[in-house]
Amino acid sequence: MEYPKKYDVIVVGGGHAGVEAALACARMGCQTLLLTMNLDTIGQMSCNPSIGGIGKGHLVREIDALGGEMGINTDLTGIQFRMLNLKKGYSVQAPRAQCDKKAYQFRLKAVCERTSNLDLFQASVSDLIVKEDKIKGIITELGIVIHASAVIVTTGTFLRGLLHVGRNKKTGGRMGESSSSLSDVLRKYGFEVGRLKTGTPPRVNGKTIDFSKCMMQPGDTPPPHFSFALSDLDTDKEGMYTLNRWKEGMFHVEQLACAITYTNAKTHAIIRENLHTSPLYCGEIQGVGPRYCPSIEDKIVRFADKERHQIFLEPEGRHTEEYYVNGCSTSLPFEVQDQFIHSIEGLEHCQIIRPGYAVEYDYCPATQIYPTMETKTIEGLFFAGQINGTTGYEEAASQGLIAGINAARKIQNNPPLILGRDQAYIGVLIDDLTTKPIREPYRIFTSRAEHRLVLRQDNADLRLTEIGYSLGLASKARLMRVQEKKRLIEETFQKIRQYRLNGLSLEEMLKRPEYSWSHLPLEFQGVPKDVALHIECEIKYAGYIARERELILKRQKLEESIIPANIDYEKIPGLKQEAREKLSRMKPLTFGQASRIPGVNPTDVAIIMIWAKKNGALK
Repeated sequence: MEYPKKYDVIVVGGGHAGVEAALACARMGCQTLLLTMNLDTIGQMSCNPSIGGIGKGHLVREIDALGGEMGINTDLTGIQFRMLNLKKGYSVQAPRAQCDKKAYQFRLKAVCERTSNLDLFQASVSDLIVKEDKIKGIITELGIVIHASAVIVTTGTFLRGLLHVGRNKKTGGRMGESSSSLSDVLRKYGFEVGRLKTGTPPRVNGKTIDFSKCMMQPGDTPPPHFSFALSDLDTDKEGMYTLNRWKEGMFHVEQLACAITYTNAKTHAIIRENLHTSPLYCGEIQGVGPRYCPSIEDKIVRFADKERHQIFLEPEGRHTEEYYVNGCSTSLPFEVQDQFIHSIEGLEHCQIIRPGYAVEYDYCPATQIYPTMETKTIEGLFFAGQINGTTGYEEAASQGLIAGINAARKIQNNPPLILGRDQAYIGVLIDDLTTKPIREPYRIFTSRAEHRLVLRQDNADLRLTEIGYSLGLASKARLMRVQEKKRLIEETFQKIRQYRLNGLSLEEMLKRPEYSWSHLPLEFQGVPKDVALHIECEIKYAGYIARERELILKRQKLEESIIPANIDYEKIPGLKQEAREKLSRMKPLTFGQASRIPGVNPTDVAIIMIWAKKNGALK
């Protein structure tokens, strides 16, 4: 049968990528359907209920500046907030929050249910409807045909998901849930499909933890927050799943503490003695896991010289005793998990209430999509999230937002949004995915951004709010606030340059490492904190920032130079064969993207540009 309504966009999957994609499409005026296998798990935090961190916090602030939901949802359901790396430079400082797992999920579902132009439907996809290499809709496992002009696939770890606990394995994308065979459909349409692996640690009963043996880790006071628009919300009318409030210019949070403990020689001995039972080491798992979030088995083997490893005990919510044992991701048999967990100080008598496990799943290498997130094989089909080989809620949400924006822009006959590496961490993430083949699940880091000094978390609103407003996602109030912030920054900057103290301007004094904003005269202490932070950073790193901006301008020509459509690299003399093959397969949109493809060197790019100019294809 045919579904009674035709949609502009169907979003397949209700995780963090799917939610951002669906909300973006609906808020931009498209009739949107969010289709998921289980409506009760929309926005589920499958692993650690935390948002942000180094690099990841930058992504969330950018999502928020563009008009996405993740930052607001985190602020309203968080139970601990911290700003990381405060003792380091501004470019690597980032917010992180521990969330109430169920409040986060329930509020996000409520937001989706209340959004105009957005319908929800519980179903699994059995096939795509494709005609003349264009997407036309999907078919559910019940045989229901749903037509749409665009489809965004955000299937997370559910594509032929396989769960491992020791030698025991079962199908599923998460423990207790089924898997999806959609990757077989994608293979049928010519997509390359690979295999990756991720994992999760045991959860324990907080009542059985001896916190007196642990070091407690409270949140920051005052708590930092993610959203630039938190003050716009009427939090009193938010609903029962909203835990925190913005009142009288302050962010009010009842914070819970985390705890820190460590593994020890006994822990390591138990794990080493049982490596033969780990599916990771006995050949059961074929997928490649994330290098920067290794399992406890991996840590013991790869870092054999380490006497101990740090373990974070993190509450999963305000109204639950469940704790996430961060740092102990494992797929060892339950009896081994029970032994090594009880060897850790503070956990000697704890009860494991959920075993840790590994999950293998299919993904499609992201070199098969454009930077718009649209696939190169089927027009109107978009991929976002772990299907592209990433790991993490924040990376998924970033891709979902861009996929949703570009699906809506395509339907509305508007040019796509492609963020550059000099504009946003989101741009770095997507450019890396679409130009560089991955060998393990991709995770964002500040070190991946060559322009990180100008892509700080504190200036995401200055960089991206105007773009969000032009798309119809950021509100007029947000735009006006950013315009006022820019005015205040310029006005304060002028005062600092003109104000002299002991023969020096305040600008010259702020350049000194030992001199900070708190040392300025009293009349500057009333400047809003975000304005003061921005100015102090710009002054202290003025030389480096100027050099970064000069480099960005030099590279801009390559980034803006469009490679002619339907170019045939086989006809261009002088190109290396490796360059021909990779350029033909990856189909870069600009010469800047082409220059970052491994195996394509500057000479290859120059040859293409000369050929294009000779043939009148490039001005």
